[in-house]
Amino acid sequence: MTSIRRWLLGWLIAGLAVAALIAAYGIFYTAQEEANELFDYELRTVALSVPATIAGTNGFAQRGPDFDGLADDRLFIEVWDGTGRSVYRSLAGVDVPRFPPGLRTIEYDEFHWRIFGVQEGDRFVQAAQPMSVRQDLARHLALRTLWPLAVFLPVIVLIVLFVVRRGLAPIGGISRALATRSFDSLEPLHFEGRLPVEMQPLVDALNDLLHRLNVASQSQRTFVGDAAHELRSPLAALKLQLQAAERDGSLVGSKQTFERIEGRLNRLIHLVHQLLTMAREDAQRSAHFEPVSLRRLCERAVADFSMLAEARQIDLGLEFNPSGGADDAYKVNAEAHGIEVLLNNLIDNAIRYTPHGGKVDVILERSGDEVSICVSDSGPGVPDAERERVFDRFYRSAGNKVHGSGLGLAIAMKIAQRHHATLSMSNNESGVGLRVTLAGLHAQ
Repeated sequence: MTSIRRWLLGWLIAGLAVAALIAAYGIFYTAQEEANELFDYELRTVALSVPATIAGTNGFAQRGPDFDGLADDRLFIEVWDGTGRSVYRSLAGVDVPRFPPGLRTIEYDEFHWRIFGVQEGDRFVQAAQPMSVRQDLARHLALRTLWPLAVFLPVIVLIVLFVVRRGLAPIGGISRALATRSFDSLEPLHFEGRLPVEMQPLVDALNDLLHRLNVASQSQRTFVGDAAHELRSPLAALKLQLQAAERDGSLVGSKQTFERIEGRLNRLIHLVHQLLTMAREDAQRSAHFEPVSLRRLCERAVADFSMLAEARQIDLGLEFNPSGGADDAYKVNAEAHGIEVLLNNLIDNAIRYTPHGGKVDVILERSGDEVSICVSDSGPGVPDAERERVFDRFYRSAGNKVHGSGLGLAIAMKIAQRHHATLSMSNNESGVGLRVTLAGLHAQ
C-alpha cells in the first residue's frame, strides 16, 4: 500500500540531500579556488616585501623544510644579485632553480611548486611554495566553509518532517472523524478551523455521499415503519374477528385449526410490532437521557411478563441488592422507553426459550459507578459459533423451533449502542441456560 507521507518525505529528503551535495561541491570548489588566489597574492606580497638590505644567510637558513604542516617555513625565498649570485636563501637544503619573472607552477625534486619571481633593480627575488602545502591549506579552509551546510541539512529535514505532518493533518482529521462515528451516523462532516482548498472537494464529495445514503436510509426506514404501522391495525382487527367468529360459531372448524390460525396470526402481529420498533430505533438519531430508576423499570417488566411466565410454569424473578432500601443506587442517566424495550425483548426471549418448569432471573447489580442488568434463563443456551450472529437482524439458529421474528436481540443491541453500553452473551457456568448482560450504564 502506497503511503503519501512516506512518498513525500522520501522524495523531499532525497532531493534535499542531492541539492546539498551539489551545493557542498560547489562551495568546496569555489573556496579552494579563492584560497589559491589568496595564496598567490600572499606569494606575490612576500616576494615584494623582501628588504633591499637583506644579504647572506640568517638563522632560518639552518632549518630544513617542513612541508607537512602549517609551519612558518612553508615558503622558500631566494635572492640573486646583479651578477646572478645567490645572496639569500630562507631554507637550507632547498635548491629551486631560478625562473623568469612571473607566476607559474613547476615540478622540481618530486615536488610541485608555485613560484613567483620579480626583478627589483639589479637583484632578482623569487618566492616558492610547495603545491601540497597550498592544497592542504586550501582544503582546510574550504572544509571550514561547509559547516553551515552540515548544520542546515538536519534542520531542513526536521522542517520538512514538521511541514509534511502539518500538511497531511487534515487527512488524519477526516480519518479520525469517520472512524469515531457510529455505523448509522450519516450527518455531514464538519471541521473546526480552516480547511485546505485541496481537501474541500474530498469533503464535499463525502458529505454528498453521506447525504444520499441518509436519504436512501430514511426512505427505507419510512417504508418499513409505514408498512408496519399500516399492517398493525388490520391484523389486530382480523384477530378480533377470528375470536368473535369462533365464539358465535359463524366459522366452522376444529379447535386445533383455530389455534393454529391464531398462533400464526399472533406471530405475524409480533413481527409487525418488532418491525415498527426497529424502524423507530433506526430513525432515532439521538435520545433524550434523564435520570431513570432501573429498579422500577425491572419491576415493571417482570410484572408485565409474570402472567406469560406463569402460563408456561416458569419461575420469573428479580434479584438486586436493596442498598439501604432505596432505589437511588440504581438510577442511571438513560432513555426510559429504550431501556424498557430492551428489557422486554430480553425477558421475552428468555421466556420463549426456557422450557416448562424452568427459571428466568433478572439480576440488577452495581459495581462502583457502573450498573448492569443481567437476564439469565435455564434454556438450551447458544453455541459459541453463533453468539456474534444472534445479534444480526432476522438471524435464527438452525433447527430452532421456537417462534420468533429474529429482531429482538438486534433491537436490544441498537438501544445498547445508543446508550454507549455493551450487550454481551454467555452460557451459564452450570452449562444450562444463557446470560445476556447489559453493562456500562453509569449511575447517578
